[in-house]
Amino acid sequence: MIQDISFGGRTAEDESDHLARYFVETEQWRKVWSDEVDIVFAPKGGGKSAIYSMLVSREEALFSRNVILVPGENPTGATAFASIQTAPPTTETEFVRIWQLYFLVLIVEELERYGVTSEKLKEVRRALGSIGLTDAIKVRRTIVTRVRDVISRLFNPESIETSMTVVDPSTGSPIDFAAKITFDEPNAAQSAAGVVSVDQLYEDVNEVLEGQVFKVWLMLDRLDVAFTASPELEANALRALFRVYKLVEPLKNIRMKIFLRTDIWAEITAGGFRETSHITRDMTLQWSKANLLQLITQRLIQSSKLSAALGVDPDAAVATAVAQQELFHRVFPKQVDAGTRKPATFDWCMSRTEDGKSTAAPRELIHLFTVVRDRQLGRFDTGEASLPDDLYFEAQSFREAHPEVSETRLQKTIYPEYPWLRDWLEALRGQRTLHDLASLQALWGCERSVAEERVRRLVDIGFFESLGPVASRTYKVPFLYRPALEMIQGAAEGVKARSGEDDEEALFEDATEVEALPEMGT
Repeated sequence: MIQDISFGGRTAEDESDHLARYFVETEQWRKVWSDEVDIVFAPKGGGKSAIYSMLVSREEALFSRNVILVPGENPTGATAFASIQTAPPTTETEFVRIWQLYFLVLIVEELERYGVTSEKLKEVRRALGSIGLTDAIKVRRTIVTRVRDVISRLFNPESIETSMTVVDPSTGSPIDFAAKITFDEPNAAQSAAGVVSVDQLYEDVNEVLEGQVFKVWLMLDRLDVAFTASPELEANALRALFRVYKLVEPLKNIRMKIFLRTDIWAEITAGGFRETSHITRDMTLQWSKANLLQLITQRLIQSSKLSAALGVDPDAAVATAVAQQELFHRVFPKQVDAGTRKPATFDWCMSRTEDGKSTAAPRELIHLFTVVRDRQLGRFDTGEASLPDDLYFEAQSFREAHPEVSETRLQKTIYPEYPWLRDWLEALRGQRTLHDLASLQALWGCERSVAEERVRRLVDIGFFESLGPVASRTYKVPFLYRPALEMIQGAAEGVKARSGEDDEEALFEDATEVEALPEMGT
């Protein structure tokens, strides 16, 4: 029966074939589905890609509502923006132009694929063809490369009314184009020559969609892997993207649906970003304990063998919070660590997967339960398992699973995402879990101002939890990172004397049990 249980993959891409079976349609999902939200923010592993994947999987259902989905990025594999990483644009303005032309080509090609015919749409296609963006560009990476090439060669001046020659890749023959597009409003002479602005082309497409009673949803996810060459490149690209979003927003038949990590948004807006105050159709995904329990039990009950053994109807077993709690406790032990002051199992799992901002993302929780399953099967293989008749998992499997989750989070998320902080964190290896600025400054061997900046960054990404008033602030490493860095519970030398606080006894363990739900058995 344990072999028949699957908690799914750590990422939406890993479980795209099965996600529909246990996807929970929350109020947050409803807002996206009903077009009340354009921009979805979430921490890494917070579920934004799951919503994106579910939208893509329901393409036919959306089309029945006259909504055409246009993915702006490859769902898996190499990013469509790989060529930009090797030779990035030098200005934010150039990025704005790249986004504008790229989206326009995607929309036109998707409408043509659906058989939408209109003289105005043909005019838009001819305008794109006049700068070399001809039809039959099917690969997104190729579209980006062609758009970048066009802008580099033609649009260094603010507008163009000239000719260009490109080589037809299929025949090798030169093709001459009389360019008919400008990024500014065309003057009288340009208008007479048939030059139109990019804004006008968008309005023309919007008019075509309105006449056909269609809407386009232009979808963008995986932006965290699209521009990894440098923070400056990422900031330029994403700030330009949101500027284009504001340009397109008034067109009611073209919607941009952007899925972005909260930490990346915080980084690109840290120095000020005027467009922020004008973005209103946004939402930040948040996961409560009840949501996360529902997520785990929804996946657990997909095992037909388990539901049969328990004698429960799968739908009824997760229909209410009480039913979910009952199901959980019929499968898992009441506690991982025995004792009246120790948390219930699900609370223990949340505490071991939360970051310094007290955010427990679905990705780490799913990973923890997946490793618990694997460890339990391993204990059967070695003959170590000792289970009571009424349970399927041992507490020891949870204790063995936590270090692997911690190591994966550090090595496959934190270090790849933030390579510049590896040395700072490795200096904490084997150290105590509670620090203040003085202890960290001594550990890093740096000036106070440098230590302050490092601490700020580590708090921002959730590696540290900041505690207490500013004058005596301490910084605690959450359980999520402790095994991977072989850290020792307790306060660093001198911290208790300076702050008057110790580590878990005063600050964590008791608080966990006080906040635990009575129904969870604490």
